[in-house]
Amino acid sequence: MIARPRKVLHVTTALFIGGGADGMLTRLATAQPRLADEIIIVSLRPGVSYVDELRAAGVAVVELDFGTMGGIVAGLRRLARLIAETRPDIVQGWMYHGDLAAAIGLALSGRRRDTRLVWGIRCSDVDFTRYGIGLRLVAKACAAWSRRPDLVTANSVAGLKCHLRLGYRPRRAEVVPNGIDVERFKPDPAARAAVRDELGIAGETVVVALVARVDPMKDHAGFLAAMAGLPDLRALLVGPGTGKLPNAPNVARLGRRTDVARLFAAADIVVSSSAFGEGFSNALAEGMACGLPAVATDVGDAALIVGDTGLIVPARDPRALAAAIRALAGEGAAGRAERGTSARARILANFGMKRAVERYAELYASLAVPRS
Repeated sequence: MIARPRKVLHVTTALFIGGGADGMLTRLATAQPRLADEIIIVSLRPGVSYVDELRAAGVAVVELDFGTMGGIVAGLRRLARLIAETRPDIVQGWMYHGDLAAAIGLALSGRRRDTRLVWGIRCSDVDFTRYGIGLRLVAKACAAWSRRPDLVTANSVAGLKCHLRLGYRPRRAEVVPNGIDVERFKPDPAARAAVRDELGIAGETVVVALVARVDPMKDHAGFLAAMAGLPDLRALLVGPGTGKLPNAPNVARLGRRTDVARLFAAADIVVSSSAFGEGFSNALAEGMACGLPAVATDVGDAALIVGDTGLIVPARDPRALAAAIRALAGEGAAGRAERGTSARARILANFGMKRAVERYAELYASLAVPRS
């Protein structure tokens, strides 16, 4: 039997609904059987989040407020006290800010000898010029401190390679792809008819779904440019901020939604239009689990996820994106169904949640501190 840690404390940037890393952490923390006897999650930012779901599942959640310098100082002190008091076997960071806070909090707690430190890389080649200087400084600090963790995990092969180029020098690194809830994300003919009726979409119309928060890396502008050349197709834009994107006659801007699996059921093609930075796209894999063929830009591990079940195109090329979407639309319902069946089978075989949980269990066991 794999030795299970008594207590794992996760430190994450946020737990916002719609965030890929946030959703993955929630699935991991609530998975059965549990990865630890007790799981604590510390979120550096409060907000509309998975907190209620986590607490209902018996996961302790502590929300800090790193919105100001004073909040950061107070938050790090509180994190250090929490680690000292709860004495976790493992402290695991998620994303740059979570990783750095986990390392500092553990160092301040006085528990470094007895507690293992794990970091989590969740992106690939980020274009830091598109964000504030704060993110750049935190990423550089992580690179400088990257030998401190006992283990650095990455959710994509591309992400790990990119961070090695950025100066990361981990003592040990492992790739653990995201896990998809294949029981939640699956084909649903009844939902397909209902959602299309709600949105006023005719049964024969080919529908494209892009699920992503509005962020420079997601390249919604490129996707909208592609859809402008596909006037006979419809698109569903789902995710925080999408409701404020420019209006287009063949695009439904649905904003933040909690029924993404149901919306996927109404679609025929899932798209990932990311320009940079994507590691492992949850939305891409979730759409495939729903039986949708994919069109994705060649960013992060998209090509590895899609395999031969869909089409991969260059990033930041709306014409190529439109041509690939048009190609799948032109294959007809039977052709897309065949691809969709293969897409779901690929997710089931390689990227199910059970596989991800088993991988984390193995890694946690490998870090076990001898118990007295």
